[in-house]
Amino acid sequence: QVQVVESGGGLVQPGGSLRLSCAASGSGFGPGTMAWYRQTLGKERELVATISRSGSTDYADSVKGRFTISRDNAKNTMYLQMNSAKPEDTAVYYCKVTNRFNILSQYWGQGIQVTVSS
Repeated sequence: QVQVVESGGGLVQPGGSLRLSCAASGSGFGPGTMAWYRQTLGKERELVATISRSGSTDYADSVKGRFTISRDNAKNTMYLQMNSAKPEDTAVYYCKVTNRFNILSQYWGQGIQVTVSS
């Protein structure tokens, strides 16, 4: 059984910072590529950032220069540092993890709310 758990969400003021975490665990499982997505009501889930096991990263244009994705392979944990937050960053943020031993197996967290508001 693979578990993916996000944490660190909440309320942040415009221009402020927040750090999200995503911890993955399970027997016979090792995280390969990890990614953050976000979704607002009535819209499709959108990709925010990805990071490979070796540390290669990619970002959506809307967050480039403001968000930083990182990971700690020893802890099977991924992070999203959100700086210069904007109201349009308000969304439920989801973590997706691909199993490095079976790339067809992908797992999602339950999602965590981030609200950017004064």
